[in-house]
Amino acid sequence: MKLKLDLHDIFNRRGDIDRALRGIIDEAVAKRATLVEIIPGKGSGALKKRVLRFLDQREIKALYHRVEKDSDNFGRLFVHFRWNESSGRRR
Repeated sequence: MKLKLDLHDIFNRRGDIDRALRGIIDEAVAKRATLVEIIPGKGSGALKKRVLRFLDQREIKALYHRVEKDSDNFGRLFVHFRWNESSGRRR
């Protein structure tokens, strides 16, 4: 399952960005999604840096497997999750 979060509409509302990011990560964990696509957009790169800082927080980082920067589209990130099928927990 793949989830998608487009941050274009809330790019200048700090609290909303953090809530949206936390919400999509929590949804991915609840639904055992394997991939979350986050679109901060190209712009100056400030929003992408903010998203990467959010994902680098210890408690958030513990929830996912890895982050991939899209080599074809600077304004897109992929957050990969890996699940242990027998227990449903992240490996």
